Amino acid sequence: MRKQILVADDSRSIRHMLKKKLTEWGYEVIEAASGEAAWALYENNEFPPLAIIDWMMPGMEGIEICRNIAQASSRNIPYRILVTSRDNKADIVHGLQAGAHDYITKPFDIQELLSRIQVGEQVVALEMALEERIQELEEAMEHIKTLQGLLPICMHCHKIRNDHECWERLEDYLSKNLDVMLSHSLCPECAEKHYSHLLNPNRKYQQAMKE
Repeated sequence: MRKQILVADDSRSIRHMLKKKLTEWGYEVIEAASGEAAWALYENNEFPPLAIIDWMMPGMEGIEICRNIAQASSRNIPYRILVTSRDNKADIVHGLQAGAHDYITKPFDIQELLSRIQVGEQVVALEMALEERIQELEEAMEHIKTLQGLLPICMHCHKIRNDHECWERLEDYLSKNLDVMLSHSLCPECAEKHYSHLLNPNRKYQQAMKE
């Protein structure tokens, strides 16, 4: 599956140049010719995990897009590289404080941009791994909460009623909710009660002799 990246720039020539290079590097490029178009992608959950966003665009500027995304409550926050001709330190600080992850000035070196994109990929990969871990922990907590509650169990067959109101074997339920495998064995009391004739075949003879 090809990696997706957004190029948001009102300059058609810059979009064309970046798309050509990024495609050569193995990216699937999504274009946005305005800030509104880029923001619409985010609102429609079509925003890719990486984005190159021009600062100066008509309507909604790139810095506003970065700010809006940074303030969103969604966990899936794309990595944003802000592109602009502004090169003084105050502008750089302003762009980063507004929500950009990185900043590159025009005219930029294409290899430098690639390096910055690769850094963004690493950050995105770490965030995705963290998100998966968080989901696993949340699911584990839900299982723990389930086990801490009252579990309806049949007094005869010992089946358990699960969250879906279905009855299942105790060992199946525990295996799914505790991530363990159960093996069948015999406690000493049950072994003595049900299999004493196999474990001690001379016992009946000894009892008969006593009688």
